[in-house]
Amino acid sequence: QLQLVESGGGLVQPGGSLRLSCVASGFSFSSAAMSWYRQAPGKERELVATITSVARSTNYADSVKGRFIISRDNAKNTVYLHMNSLKPEDTAVYYCQRRYASGPWGRGTQVTVAS
Repeated sequence: QLQLVESGGGLVQPGGSLRLSCVASGFSFSSAAMSWYRQAPGKERELVATITSVARSTNYADSVKGRFIISRDNAKNTVYLHMNSLKPEDTAVYYCQRRYASGPWGRGTQVTVAS
């Protein structure tokens, strides 16, 4: 059974940093492209970053390019999102998911950027 467990969120001041983690199980993690998404209050869920399985090439939304870095550790079935220079508009619940396959979503992790 597919399971995704996100963690690492919290309250941070503008300009600060956080590292999110997502532990996956129930599928072949090393073969799957993985993505981080986020959903702010009153807005639709949006794609933030993607990392492929083998080549580990990455792609980012324009709003986070140059500030966020997605990485993965296939030995730990974990995908990370390193977030730097955080802005109030980054406030959202962050989720991980397979990029090219559907499945249940995890509970997400709340990131709040405020002074």
